[in-house]
Amino acid sequence: MVDAPHLDDTNLPDYLRGLGLLAADEFARVEPAGDGNINWVRRVRVGDRSFVVKQARLHLERFPEYQAPTERIVCEARYLETVRPLDRDAVCPAVVRFDEGARVLVLEDLGDAQRLDSVLAGGGDVRGIAQRLARFLGAVHAATANDASLAAHFENDAMRRLHGDHIFDLPFQPNEFPLPAAVRARAEAIWRDGRLANVAREAYARYLTRDGALVHGDVQAGNVLIAARGAVLLDAEIAHIGDPAFDLGTLFAHLWLPAVARGIASDVDAAIHAAWRAYASAMTDVDASLHPRAVRYAAIEMLRRTLGAARVAAVEDPAAALRVVDFAVALLGVS
Repeated sequence: MVDAPHLDDTNLPDYLRGLGLLAADEFARVEPAGDGNINWVRRVRVGDRSFVVKQARLHLERFPEYQAPTERIVCEARYLETVRPLDRDAVCPAVVRFDEGARVLVLEDLGDAQRLDSVLAGGGDVRGIAQRLARFLGAVHAATANDASLAAHFENDAMRRLHGDHIFDLPFQPNEFPLPAAVRARAEAIWRDGRLANVAREAYARYLTRDGALVHGDVQAGNVLIAARGAVLLDAEIAHIGDPAFDLGTLFAHLWLPAVARGIASDVDAAIHAAWRAYASAMTDVDASLHPRAVRYAAIEMLRRTLGAARVAAVEDPAAALRVVDFAVALLGVS
C-alpha cells in the first residue's frame, strides 16, 4: 500500500469524490457501521443512497496489538469477485468499488438489518437461513475444488494463522483470558488433560492445508445480516484456499451454540440437517469425510467461543458455558 490515504470521518467524503462516487456539491454523512473488529468501517449516506466503506490497516481496528498484512482486503475483494457468478441468490454484498492501492472496499449498504446472532439468541426458526448459507457455500466449494489457479490469488497466510491460533491453539493451553471461576476451572482441567489440545492440533494441521476449495474463513453468526432478500454473508478477510469443511463447521457451530447454551440443543437439529442437505445438494460429489470434519471444526469453534478470547454473549452465564463445553467435548468423543 503505497501513499495510501489514512481515511477518517473528515477526509472520507473528499476521497469518495475522487473515486467519482460523490459529486462535488453533494453532502455526505459519515457514521460507524458494524463492529469494525478488523478493518476501519464507515457508512456513508448521501441523500437517499448509502454505501459502506472499509479500509484495511496494518493494525487491526479493535485489537491494535495485532498486526496483519493489508492484503487481507484484497483477498476479500477477490473472494467477492470469484463467487459472484456462483451467487445466484445474492448471498454476498455487491461491490460498488475496490481501490486496491488504498486498500479500500466500497460495498452496498444493507442498512440496519438484524444480525444472525440476534435471531439465534431469540430462538427463531433459522432453517431457511441455514439452507441459504449452506447452499451458497456448497456451490462455491464445488466450483472451486482443486482449482490450482486460485492459490496464487489467495495468499492470506497471516490472517489464516492469526485466526487459526485463536481457534485451535490458544484456548487449549494456559492463558489469561477472563473466564468465570467455574469455567476457568474446567478450562484448566482441559489444559492438564491435553487430549483436546491434541485433537485441536490435528484439526489445525488440516485447516492449514493449501488444497481443497475457496473458503470464506469466517462464517460466524456475527458476519451474517438478515436483509430483505435473505441472509447476506459479510467479511471475507480470511478467505483462502483450504478445507471446505471449515466453512460448514463454523456455520454448524454458530447454529448450535445459543441453543446448547440454553439447554435445548435439539431445537436447532432441523436447521443443522437442513444446512447439510442444502450443502450436499450443491455438490456434485461429497467427500465422505467432509461431514465428520465439519462437526469436528464445529466443536472446536464452540470451545473457542466459550474458553477463548472471542467469547460470545450466549456463554456469559457459567452454567450455559459449561453446557456448551460438555456438548462440544461429547462431539469430539473426548470424555
